[in-house]
Amino acid sequence: MDDLNALAEEHLAAAREHPHGRSAHLVLHDQPLRQSLIALTVGTTLDEHLSPPAGSLLVLRGTVRLTAASGDVEVGPGFLHALPPDPHALTALTDAVVLLTAVNP
Repeated sequence: MDDLNALAEEHLAAAREHPHGRSAHLVLHDQPLRQSLIALTVGTTLDEHLSPPAGSLLVLRGTVRLTAASGDVEVGPGFLHALPPDPHALTALTDAVVLLTAVNP
């Protein structure tokens, strides 16, 4: 069992030290489910990428902007947002930590 709060603090500290402003940890991988904790410093962007068939983003710390052709949305701490079906990008508006859940067949 992982302590998400402890992991969030650990990886946010690591992201602040990393030249690319990010740090990630695979929390759970049980086919077809995959959960990753991702820490991003303010202004760091995960460039546009494809969506899994099903997925969600839970913001644990900070605020992020999810950018997609279907529209942009800002997501703050404690909020869960479904990933759009189209390609999307993620930008940290503040130092942030998210839990990405993806389900791939």
